[in-house]
Amino acid sequence: MTDENTEGLCKVGRALLSVSDKTGIVELARALRGWGVEIISTGGTATALREAGVEVLEISDVTGFPEMLDGRVKTLHPRIHGGLLALRENPAHVAAMSEHDIEPIDMVVVNLYPFEQTIAREGVTLEEAVEQIDIGGPSMIRSAAKNWRDVAVITSPEMYEKIISEMERYAGSLTLLTRKGLAKSAFLRTSLYDSAIYSYLNKEQREDSLPLNIMIHLEKLSDLRYGENPHQRAALYAVVDEEQAIVNGVARAELLGGKEMSFNNYVDADAAWQLVCDFDELACAIIKHTNPAGVALGQSTEEAYRRALATDPVSAFGGIVAFNRTIDEAAARALTEIFTEVIIAPDYEEAALPALRAKKNLRVLRMGQPGRAGGMEHRQVTGGMLVQSRDTHMLKREDLKAVTARAPSEEEIRALLFAWTVCKHTKSNAIVYAREGQTVGVGAGQMSRVDSVKLGAMRAQLPLENSVIASDAFFPFRDGVDEAARHHISAVIQPGGSVRDDEVIAAANEHNLAMVFTGVRHFKH
Repeated sequence: MTDENTEGLCKVGRALLSVSDKTGIVELARALRGWGVEIISTGGTATALREAGVEVLEISDVTGFPEMLDGRVKTLHPRIHGGLLALRENPAHVAAMSEHDIEPIDMVVVNLYPFEQTIAREGVTLEEAVEQIDIGGPSMIRSAAKNWRDVAVITSPEMYEKIISEMERYAGSLTLLTRKGLAKSAFLRTSLYDSAIYSYLNKEQREDSLPLNIMIHLEKLSDLRYGENPHQRAALYAVVDEEQAIVNGVARAELLGGKEMSFNNYVDADAAWQLVCDFDELACAIIKHTNPAGVALGQSTEEAYRRALATDPVSAFGGIVAFNRTIDEAAARALTEIFTEVIIAPDYEEAALPALRAKKNLRVLRMGQPGRAGGMEHRQVTGGMLVQSRDTHMLKREDLKAVTARAPSEEEIRALLFAWTVCKHTKSNAIVYAREGQTVGVGAGQMSRVDSVKLGAMRAQLPLENSVIASDAFFPFRDGVDEAARHHISAVIQPGGSVRDDEVIAAANEHNLAMVFTGVRHFKH
């Protein structure tokens, strides 16, 4: 019986080495020479190998043409691509190779011009970027990858060790399975390389428009136990930008303790982290099913947590807790008083970790420096993708427009701005009751705005009297303001813009409420 792992063993007789990143190339070349492999090389790679004492054959000696056009043309030649593409078991191909003096090439080792690294440099010009667009490299990679039954293609120094090990095992040969795997990696590399070029050139379009085509590179980080429900499969992927850098975010958070994260954990943790990152002051947010159960500011992480918990201690059970400051020991001990699924923070004092790690079911995530997410937001719908710029709007005091007879006090303004920030991160229809630096009640995701007003008041555990409310969109009728006034609130913040704004403002005046318009709404679906 044939060992499937040794199926299609091919001995490497000739190899072409042409690399931009020369890490490990000398060691690989020496190993190849040890198995009697003839090495063809180009430019700087040939020089580096020759200086290391490795015997090489210049590419020009194979093609009969010198490198030209500042190195733009050197490997684009039938004696190179014929040697890569020819099918060894095809008599017509073999005859054509003999007729045109083409010898087979069994291995290509190529990594591309550093286009991604070049465009990542500050101040790089278009001309500099264009000069780092590799032509010959991708062409050789694709030719070798297409003929993976006969040719091995290696595109990264990270692959060298595995290749050397396998060739040692099989006396200078590689298996069909390995060559096929290398071909898959090669086509991925060239596709990502071309995507990076396209994305870079795409940046020259108008800022107020979106591109006709969008390339998204996702790198698998781990499998998850299941998706939103146990019958759904799921995995975690990180977004990689066109400079091949992992985009920062919850996907790259470091797990310091507890069980592995679930699909729902990641969704909720991301919502919590984005909320606290919108505050410059020390903030804590407790999230359940992406909605805030409680949010508060504090002089310490413990104070912020206890104030957030006071909003709705029942809903906080099994929630996700996020901070935008390092967690100390006192906060850690407070956090272990009730069951919490996930804690996410920039960092943790060393003394805080033992108490948190003692809870086996508590996932402890370290995020690093907090920052507001920018860029584009993608959401899948059946058969397509919705793309929009992220809601990064931050309201300033000077943006507020008082529309009622009574203007808000300084204390009310601070409470209104706090409530507005929390409301931005609450599912629409959203109503947030708050006082300065602390939520009082949250009404989220209702089909009617007045129902959100009722729900927020119903869920309030703290006194509603003299709190303020924030509404993520305008009040279509006065009933929402009338309902809020029943609970003795003192001020309202909302976008305005309803055809019935006059009626809504009149209702606020009747109840002696201060009301401000923002001119901006924050629907969140």
